[in-house]
Amino acid sequence: MSLAHKEEKFAWKLVTPTIVLLLLLILYPVLYNIYLSFFDVGISSIKFVGLDNYRRILSDREFWKSFSLTISFTLLTVIGSILLGLGVALMMNREFKGRKIMRTIILLPYITPLISIVFSWHYIFDPSLGPFVEFFGRRLGWISSEVDLLNNVNNAFIVVSIFNIWRNFPFVYLMILSKLQSIPTELYEAAEIDGANSWKKFLNITLPEIYFVIGAVGLLRGIWNFYKFDEVYLMSRSAGTLPIFIYERVIGTTSPEFGVAAAISTILMVIMMVLIGVYVKKVLKW
Repeated sequence: MSLAHKEEKFAWKLVTPTIVLLLLLILYPVLYNIYLSFFDVGISSIKFVGLDNYRRILSDREFWKSFSLTISFTLLTVIGSILLGLGVALMMNREFKGRKIMRTIILLPYITPLISIVFSWHYIFDPSLGPFVEFFGRRLGWISSEVDLLNNVNNAFIVVSIFNIWRNFPFVYLMILSKLQSIPTELYEAAEIDGANSWKKFLNITLPEIYFVIGAVGLLRGIWNFYKFDEVYLMSRSAGTLPIFIYERVIGTTSPEFGVAAAISTILMVIMMVLIGVYVKKVLKW
């Protein structure tokens, strides 16, 4: 047996426990979820129904409404957080007094416990006591003083989207900033000698250098936000995204439909796999 073969065999012995653990923690739940999607699962009974759960979901208008809201939420929050994170990263990449303190402060929305931030936002947008309605509604008259921004479907979607962008843009900012700091300054100096202005330097130097980082961050944030539950649920159930829709089918009812929820999860998994495949091929160009 050659040395290379021995090393390969030893390497497989090292990684096998990890592979087995991952299969148990990831593959088994996925397969079991697909299995449940073919059954009518109650609290104390289970009955095989074939594709009935899928037919019910695909013909449910509420599902498609929730699906469209989820797509809109994902696109809005991912694009919003990338644009905001990019803008802040470009500013924080410049030298100015107090930059270190500002870099720390910017991370606060991302590192502060979620429940603490949610309570603060609930107070801000409270229709009775919140400062937002008090200032913009009762004092300036720009909005109705009786508007409920968290329990109305349309308003809740907007507020939750803004909250998600605000909370998660520091992650995008941190990833982009780390790449910006690795760009050689000689490239910008050469561009200045050629007479390039700030916009041309951004288009021809900065953007190509950070393109892959933005693409990768967009992919990660898209996956996370497509399945986002905790932020949306804690801010407002009225936002109407698919994770809330699934929750209401299982937990938020006296007659839980585990099979239907499993079918929805399976459909979402297939859709997400297709979207990821297209994104990776067209955007990341792997």
